[in-house]
Amino acid sequence: MKRSVNRKEVKGLRRKLRRNLTPAEAVLWVRLKAGNLQGTRWRRQFSVGNYILDFYCPQYKLCIELDGASHFTINGDTYDFDRTEFLKSKGICVLRFENSDIWDNMDGVLDTIKMYFQLPPG
Repeated sequence: MKRSVNRKEVKGLRRKLRRNLTPAEAVLWVRLKAGNLQGTRWRRQFSVGNYILDFYCPQYKLCIELDGASHFTINGDTYDFDRTEFLKSKGICVLRFENSDIWDNMDGVLDTIKMYFQLPPG
């Protein structure tokens, strides 16, 4: 059976992405890591299938994606749609935020994430 999460083939890329977080990812990571957000545990740069997720909470099967300029193109939209559909097929909920949301509305971002904690883990 082929492994579908954190495949060895992308371990180096995951490590590189963790070491080189975007500024928005770094700021959000401080709020998510070590149980800082209502005791939840998060993984950063976690892979599922062929996709590497910015942040993933296994307890709630919740993925957080931060989108920069490359996502706001026709190719970016198509890629994001396919990615979201694949993750949904694995039972993973995807929340997307623009990088600017981290700078302009961090409380709103965190409140949106916390909404999912009121649902049964899953």
